[in-house]
Formats: sequence, structure tokens, C-alpha cells
Amino acid sequence: MQRLRVRYAKRGRLRFTSHRDISRAVERAVRRAGIPVAYSAGFSPHPKISYAGAAPTGVASEAEYLEIGVTTPCDPVQVRQWLDESLPYGLDVLDVVEAGTGGLADRLEVSEWEVRLSGADRELAEVAVEKFLAAGTVEVERLTKKGPRRFDARQAVMELEVSEGAERTAAQVGGQSCVILRMVVRHMTPAVRPDDVLTGLRLVADFAPPVPPEVTRLAQGPLDASTGALADPLDLDRDITRGGEAGPVGEHVAG
Repeated sequence: MQRLRVRYAKRGRLRFTSHRDISRAVERAVRRAGIPVAYSAGFSPHPKISYAGAAPTGVASEAEYLEIGVTTPCDPVQVRQWLDESLPYGLDVLDVVEAGTGGLADRLEVSEWEVRLSGADRELAEVAVEKFLAAGTVEVERLTKKGPRRFDARQAVMELEVSEGAERTAAQVGGQSCVILRMVVRHMTPAVRPDDVLTGLRLVADFAPPVPPEVTRLAQGPLDASTGALADPLDLDRDITRGGEAGPVGEHVAG
């Protein structure tokens, strides 16, 4: 059985789609595209499609990943085209590679996030970020399936800054202030999400945006051991299956 690893984006109104709805859309798209997906054995067979590091409902993403098992060898370039044409607008396939060795989920060590805060004050945001980074621990509380849980949101945050693109964005939205936070967060247990970091900013500096934030995951993957930068988790598969060299990390792919 060949395994194909897929990077896809969740954009626009599709950010509000639940993971279950996305998995149903992917299964329908695979059937519509005629991809020879493999099925599990047993009383209730299901397609061999698995997901890794899915973003929460309400969050857009340029770096979601899934893996498909197929019964007949397929050209990854063709699968990308077929699958992208069969998915609804807003679920866009960016890359498909043949899986090499190792688990995909194990490579997803960190995520890079962009958080847009319309109507927020830039100076207050910069003070809050400074206080957050200076703190040894920032305990936040989140309601989970097992009830309220307290954990340290500071430990997972590797980078946090107010983006220099905030002024340009403010002009584009008719002069309303718009603070853009960029953060790189390590994947830990429990997972620290951008909303946990925003809760931490409120706790350390009483900074809270006047409207709900717009959150987008720009990338997720392993840390490059030599540079400490975020790397493409599919580079190793490209190196093994295509005989090429894993290239340097670039910006996220536009659809």
C-alpha cells in the first residue's frame, strides 16, 4: 500500500468547519476524484485517511496535514490536482508527496501563528508582550472535556512579537487600528493555543482585544537542529522518495 501525505489549507468561512465535517468532505472528495483509497478490514471498513495536528474550529490554517493510504501507486502531482478540484472552496490542497519512513505526527513539533486583533492598541500590545516574555510562568485556565484545567502558557511560547505589518493592515481596513501578533509555539501536553496566549496577555498586562481575534496557522513542523527555525515536515519525504535534497524552509505556499 502506498501512503500519500497531503498539506492543505483551511481558509475563509471554512475556518468555522469542525474537524469531523472536514474529514467527511475529504472522504467525499477522495471518492469523487476516483483516488483508489485503501480500506480497513473488519465489520465496518473505513477509508485509511489519518490526520495530524489539526487546528481548532474557528482557526484558519495554511498548514494542515493528512495521510491517505492507496491500493494502487499514484502520482502525487495528479492526486493533488484531483483532490483539490474535488474539495469545496476554502479547503485547498497545497502539496502531496509519497510518504517516506517515520511518522508524520512526530515531525509536527511547533506551530507558527498569526493573530489579528482589530481595534487593539499597538503600544499596549507591545507592553503586554514584553511582560509575558519576561514572566517565568503564566498560568491560564481552560475548560476541557474533563472540566477546568490550569497550565503554564509561557513555557510553550518560543517567540512572540508584534508584527511590523500592523500599520499597513490598519490602512487597508479604513484606518481602524489592527495589531498583528506573530507567535511560534511548541507542541506540548496540554496543547497551548493562541487563545491561551491571549489569556496570558490579559492576565499579565490587562490587555484584551475589543473584538474576537482572527487566528491563522502559517506553518507547523519540526525544528531545524542547525538553525532553530521551523522546517517543512514533508522535506524528508521528498528527499527519500524523489532522490532530491531537502531544501531550505521558505514561506508558506499560496494556493
